[in-house]
Amino acid sequence: MNKFNGNKFKMDYSQFKTEVSKRRRSAATRELTKIAYSTPHSVISLAEGMPNEETFPFTEISIKLNDGSDFVLEGNELAAALQYIPSQGFPPLLQVIREFQRKAHAPPLWDSREVLIVAGGQDGLSKALEAIIGPGDPILVQNPVYPGVNVVITPHNAELIPIEQDDYGVIPICLRKRLQEREASSLKMPKIMYINATGANPTGTVMPLERRKQIYRIACEYNFLILDDDPYHFMYFTDEAPRSFLSLDTEGRVIRLDSFSKVLSSGLRIGVITAASPLVASIELHMQSSHLHAPTLSQVILYKLLKIWGYDKMMEHFRRIRSFYKERRDLIVKVAEEHLLGIAEFSVPSAGFFLWIKVPGIEDTWKMVMQRGVTHGILVAPGAAFMADTSKPCNAIRASFAKASYKEMNVAIERLALLIKDELAKNRSILNGNT
Repeated sequence: MNKFNGNKFKMDYSQFKTEVSKRRRSAATRELTKIAYSTPHSVISLAEGMPNEETFPFTEISIKLNDGSDFVLEGNELAAALQYIPSQGFPPLLQVIREFQRKAHAPPLWDSREVLIVAGGQDGLSKALEAIIGPGDPILVQNPVYPGVNVVITPHNAELIPIEQDDYGVIPICLRKRLQEREASSLKMPKIMYINATGANPTGTVMPLERRKQIYRIACEYNFLILDDDPYHFMYFTDEAPRSFLSLDTEGRVIRLDSFSKVLSSGLRIGVITAASPLVASIELHMQSSHLHAPTLSQVILYKLLKIWGYDKMMEHFRRIRSFYKERRDLIVKVAEEHLLGIAEFSVPSAGFFLWIKVPGIEDTWKMVMQRGVTHGILVAPGAAFMADTSKPCNAIRASFAKASYKEMNVAIERLALLIKDELAKNRSILNGNT
């Protein structure tokens, strides 16, 4: 029996699926792998095309953690870490992740939800959207928006409906207004909204709880899902920890996307989708037809880490990296205030990795950044890359404070200031009629 059949939410999820998603069927071999992991050891399987672990050239993998603890993968455990697994994920990790999500978010009707391990946040984003967004479908997005959304839905000719943001994220009144306008014009209504409410990329905003509640109420009223892409959930710089949309979800509308890339390792390529069971089942079928499952070795490493550390020690790790990135946030703000005074504007980011800088005297930063940035010894991201309509001019710049050293950040912002000043001088020269 398919474990995803249980659904206590009073929603018809078929209305949110694309025709392609509806036509997906499970692969018998993948279902056999799932069965093999759940049957007693007395059952002998000749069904799967698994290679024999004796042929693997690896005999031991040792991992040391920065707290002084370590673990070794060898024998049967190493064999499992190097083998095929069910598409949903490494079964022991799934159990640990379920408990982690329950503690972290306390979602209503938890037994009606499932988790799925994906190969990083972008993989989860891609598969979730492709299960729901078909040709010509509209999708609500915050504006500016993470460019990873555009690269997923552009081939499907989807219609982006941009919703304005302020210093606290998406503005509910603007969301309601756009929906009212579409309804009044008998336009196709959106099935889903993409949102990045904590440490929004690129603006660094954190959405207050009351605003999240307003957006959730609007989603219920207009019957659309919320894809909550939340890689910076534990990297907030506010006094209070933000509440997730999952914690508010009484109707089964939220697809939560977590990533361990920013908080543990980007190279592990591990993310988690948490959603109502029927939605997770649709995405699992997509995985069966693509890369079968997220990397087993990465999943086993994460499982061992979570078992060694436990929930409380993982939260302690998150507190340490919050402090680490907050210091960097404070530094880039300090040097930006020093070097960009009078030529650019920015708000202090409340979470995440990025400083969103606006240059009032420049209509579009694209050519300045992409063509002349390197000659000034500075690489930053042009603002237009983050707009729902990337063809329109944008006077913003995204600068990351995550990886560069303190000295490098200071030099980089100083160089950025010189680049902006040169661009402003060139614009003035053109306005004055000089060649």
